[in-house]
Amino acid sequence: MRQSVRIWGAGIAAVVAGSVGAAVAVASPSPAAPKPAASAPAASTAKASMKNVRAWEQFRIRGTAGSVPAGSRVTLQQKLGGGAWRTLPASMNTNSRSMYNMRVMLGMKGHNKLRLVDSRKRAVSPVVDVWVR
Repeated sequence: MRQSVRIWGAGIAAVVAGSVGAAVAVASPSPAAPKPAASAPAASTAKASMKNVRAWEQFRIRGTAGSVPAGSRVTLQQKLGGGAWRTLPASMNTNSRSMYNMRVMLGMKGHNKLRLVDSRKRAVSPVVDVWVR
């Protein structure tokens, strides 16, 4: 009796393996996905480590500068009440993956809008909102 159970179990395994093999054979000829264009710039990101800070409390802004080459200099800017952007004395070079991680301290109380720009004053990050109390 044990012999028949072993043979029956082997037959089931062969049927299962055969059906899986057939499914793989049917699914394998899939068309290749189109590749994105090489000239398309990578997305830029920016995020503050804290959204609410005390005056002159240190926090970080980190992200990826997808529109500039690795090693480029990025500078922090702050939006003024009239809509103009003021360049702050904080800058750094991006790393080999075009990422930055900048320490920031703000003294202007209230709602602050910050962004990073490259050496040609083109925005390389989205606007980051930080509230100073």
